[in-house]
Amino acid sequence: MINDLWYKNAIIYCLSVGTYMDANGDGIGDFTGLMRRLDYLHGLGITAIWLMPFQVSPHRDDGYDVADYYGVDARYGTLGDFVEFTHAAKQRGIRVLIDLVVNHTSNEHPWFQEARRDPLSKYRDWYIWSKKKPSNANTGMVFPGVQKSTWSFDEQAKAWYFHRFYDFQPDLNTSQPEVQAEILKIMGFWIQLGVSGFRMDAVPFIIATKGPDVREPEEQYDMLRMFREFLQWRQGDCIVLAEANVLPETDMEYFGDDGDRMHMMFNFQVNQNLFYALASADTRPLVKALKATKPRPATAQWGLFLRNHDELDLGRLTEEQRNAVFAAFGPDPDMQLYDRGIRRRLAPMFDGDQRRLELAYSLMFTLPGTPVIRYGDELGMGDNLKLPERDCART
Repeated sequence: MINDLWYKNAIIYCLSVGTYMDANGDGIGDFTGLMRRLDYLHGLGITAIWLMPFQVSPHRDDGYDVADYYGVDARYGTLGDFVEFTHAAKQRGIRVLIDLVVNHTSNEHPWFQEARRDPLSKYRDWYIWSKKKPSNANTGMVFPGVQKSTWSFDEQAKAWYFHRFYDFQPDLNTSQPEVQAEILKIMGFWIQLGVSGFRMDAVPFIIATKGPDVREPEEQYDMLRMFREFLQWRQGDCIVLAEANVLPETDMEYFGDDGDRMHMMFNFQVNQNLFYALASADTRPLVKALKATKPRPATAQWGLFLRNHDELDLGRLTEEQRNAVFAAFGPDPDMQLYDRGIRRRLAPMFDGDQRRLELAYSLMFTLPGTPVIRYGDELGMGDNLKLPERDCART
């Protein structure tokens, strides 16, 4: 059991290294530049930094298509630069969390390339394959309207592969013991370099059963306990912040009845109902969401946020509630995405009104949970709707 509950009193600041601070003048942010801003972040009262993916990647999905889990993209610096950054942050009392994207890899990852090339390779079983197109291939897309299928045919492998996200992000076979061991190895590697935790991407998909014959995926919650036990063994105060947009009745499955699974989860229920309250002045659904997400083990904690690097997901609201939020904060069709969300940064959603922004932040900071701030929001940073999909809010 974790003894240091530092994350319960933390203020987490999420940033992208590549768009934050450029030290060498090439137009791309880097770890050297980020180190120069640590005093600024310390002055804001930030106690933990969550880094979006900075590993080697083709960057077709903002780094969430990893091609090497053990390296730093050369544009951002070196592993040495990363270690120097973690030390500099620690000197200022700031912990470092990093994105852990292990539901899928890039299709350019050497594992997938070898799996395509050699059916007898051990990596073949690290991904999900089917000799024929599954009957449910056109269901379960994460990005409706953009993503056409969850199965694609690979000419070299002469087989279909599963991808919950884009076709260039083949899913790992996370039920496979060797894949699970590799995930633990990745976590251990970055812990050794100074990391205090992981924001685990797409957790419900990681623990779900996968395969061409799977119609209703089952969650393998014991996998979460395995991650927790590994962290407890390697570094007692290291945490996992889970991205799991699930219904309140399954929250305890992710935290664990005894608090032996995820340390933290983002509270999507409260987030969506908070925006509905701001749009409608009706706080009743927000109060209901707070009550529904109140039960949790003593060591567990909610992560509260206003905006993040994705669209503002309103999928848990009723159609009437969702339309009210659309009308208030994203009235133009170009501001909406995937039939469920708003692809805008926070300040433009409030028309730059400082009083409304302060109200929103006051709500977030006073509700139960750990605040997670999106970089640039403290400055009222704008968005660029000319950029595709979610990129407009990743400025």
